Amino acid sequence: VMLGIPTVSIRTVGCNLSCSWCDTAYSREGGEEMTLEEIVSRIGPTRHICLTGGEPLLQDDAVPLAQMLLDSGRHVTLETNGSMDISGLPDHPSLLVSMDIKCPMSGMEHRMRLENLSSLKEKDQLKFIIADGYDLNYAVNVLRHHEVRCNVVLSPVGGMDLEPLAEEVLASGLEVRVLPQLHKIIWGERKGV
Repeated sequence: VMLGIPTVSIRTVGCNLSCSWCDTAYSREGGEEMTLEEIVSRIGPTRHICLTGGEPLLQDDAVPLAQMLLDSGRHVTLETNGSMDISGLPDHPSLLVSMDIKCPMSGMEHRMRLENLSSLKEKDQLKFIIADGYDLNYAVNVLRHHEVRCNVVLSPVGGMDLEPLAEEVLASGLEVRVLPQLHKIIWGERKGV
């Protein structure tokens, strides 16, 4: 996501993973069923849209929704958890894929589709949520053993305690971004942001 740019998030319901540190477990069920047209009409004039979840690619209408938003001149960031095939996503200059690779402390690293790494483009983003040194080592190994052409972001679990992770990244010599979750800094744990 473009950190700091006003963005409307469209959160889909359902996830095929169960990460130990999940901060959106409420998105596993419930929600409001809407047509694509209803979703687009509720967005308003905001140009930047984040399609997130749960896991948006579990929804049959996720790709058509993304395409509809792109066709209307919007920039779309599609956040995916790394377990679903991304090779069929539209190739559009205003689509940014933000894909996670779940690390061992999530309990879901065995569900990752590492073949997705070859589908990421330079404009895309690969994200690792880091709980401890073991997770960091896992991320380093993924990056060393796979060609990654896009930006890489490391963020601590909870998205806020950046200093320890930043120190480890500096010591490792990795050229990656260490970023907070800005919405948590601004709004805390409030849902819907």
